[in-house]
Amino acid sequence: MPTTPVLDSFIHHEELGESGPRTGTGGPTFVLLHGNPSSSHAWREVTPRLGEGRFLAPDLIGMGRSGKPELAHRFDDHARYLDAWFDALGLDDVVLVGHDWGGALAFDQAARHPGRVRGIAFFETIVKPLAWEELTPQARKRSETIRSEAGEAMLDENLFVRQAFTGGVLTPVSDADLAAYLAPYPTRESRRPLLAWARQLPLGGEPAELVARIEAYDAWLAKSEDVPKLLLTFEGSPTLLIGPEQAAWCAENIAALEAVACGPAGHHATEDRPAEIAAAVSDWADRHGLR
Repeated sequence: MPTTPVLDSFIHHEELGESGPRTGTGGPTFVLLHGNPSSSHAWREVTPRLGEGRFLAPDLIGMGRSGKPELAHRFDDHARYLDAWFDALGLDDVVLVGHDWGGALAFDQAARHPGRVRGIAFFETIVKPLAWEELTPQARKRSETIRSEAGEAMLDENLFVRQAFTGGVLTPVSDADLAAYLAPYPTRESRRPLLAWARQLPLGGEPAELVARIEAYDAWLAKSEDVPKLLLTFEGSPTLLIGPEQAAWCAENIAALEAVACGPAGHHATEDRPAEIAAAVSDWADRHGLR
């Protein structure tokens, strides 16, 4: 369980395998970035199925087993600590795999450090700013609640984690896995990063600084023909973030994109479809010579 000092805190990561493709000339590291309210635990059934390579799954700052410094936990905060972690480990040749906010951080990382990233696989993430009318009635009500004072009440019983892994999946996780997801957040205050993330969903032009950041990485996604990208899609759940309309937007606006349908899943798809996710990423990586 390696930990790396970064800025005024530390980042924990899980690690599997070693660099070194079949040619023996070295190869990129695969970095798997989780979302909210998750942790590196989300990749436990995916990483062992990815085959050859070095795979790192960090816990974002304030989450999982990483440090819990006093921060606003805005997107920029997460990106700064992630930058420091990349620098500390000398990660300058990577393939990024991102879910939820981890996908947005992957896009942002690639847009700001294009020479560092060989490829990006992503699913159930924030590909563009959203309008309120794009949300389902269920999603709109939840977002309105989270952004109001009522969102504070969700910290009391660790509802962000409990709801994610019982309702944001087709099959609720086991008691042991739910306990692993809950463990990093034993107190109300320790759960604040989860609320901060939820309140940052870019809706109706707010938060403005994040919308600008997303527009910047969208510009990079549209022109980066030399970087292969993989979109994994799912079906069968009202909790899904990327449905047919969002997938069509990706096809029209993201260069060098392939899409693979991975079957029925909830938003936290690594719980419902780990084998399918691993197979799609592994096949894509091999076809594009990414290891």
